Amino acid sequence: MAEETPRVPPAEPGFFTKARKILLGRPETAFATGMIVVFIFIAIFAPVLAPYDPLAQSVIKINRLPSQENWLGTDQFGRDVLSRLIYGSRNSLLFGFISPVLAALFGTMLGVVAGYFGGIVDRLISRVIDLLLAFPELLLAILIAAVLGGGFWNIIAVITVAFIPGFARVARAQTLSVKQEPYVEAAIATGVRTPVIIVRHIIPNIMAPIVALMTLWVASAIRIEASLSFLGIGTRPPNPSWGNIIRDGLNSLFGSPWPIIGAGIAITLVVLSFNLVGDAIRDALDPSTAR
Repeated sequence: MAEETPRVPPAEPGFFTKARKILLGRPETAFATGMIVVFIFIAIFAPVLAPYDPLAQSVIKINRLPSQENWLGTDQFGRDVLSRLIYGSRNSLLFGFISPVLAALFGTMLGVVAGYFGGIVDRLISRVIDLLLAFPELLLAILIAAVLGGGFWNIIAVITVAFIPGFARVARAQTLSVKQEPYVEAAIATGVRTPVIIVRHIIPNIMAPIVALMTLWVASAIRIEASLSFLGIGTRPPNPSWGNIIRDGLNSLFGSPWPIIGAGIAITLVVLSFNLVGDAIRDALDPSTAR
């Protein structure tokens, strides 16, 4: 009787194979990924793509309708709307990427410390996190921005602080689960130092929900920055931001609505695209939904 050939398990797909499956596996996710790539390209090459200086004003070009010279018309100061939208993508995407990353770093650090050490440390951190969670993210961002004022790094700090509680909550819950695993208990029993356990065993095993949450909150960061700029406590004029472009457009809503239409469509497309990609990443990293 011939011996059965042992079955060789299929090779684990590589990182790029997994990423391609997540980002391009469904039509809506592929479309969202393409839109994100397009907006990142626009932001990087804004000086090349913008037909005019976004800050250049002209009395004779105030509130012009779309034309061959100005594709989306001009605003109340005679500035080219399309050029301002192109340059505004830089601010919106920078806030959208930097703030969630910083919030993930600080929030994960707080959550891991609270969940791993427990006791008084956990109670103190949890009370602070609960206090911050009592305020909606946008309201908390408005309160902090009203104190700090506008400016690039101030808005980064505002959005980061608004997002930290959510990351800390997720990291703490995941840490409480992971630290009960046998490999963590074995590491503690063999005398492995606490920082080594946290870095080698805790953090790598809680990163999946953190990454998924970070991707989803890129869209929230862009939305919050636009809201703060619309209220006048975000990006300082005359620097272009999608939020303050909409705010400036309100002064001539019926005469030239193109700043509001253009910025509104840009915000909608970017936020929707990041939400779709974030949902796809969350579904892929969540064991209960991943196939």
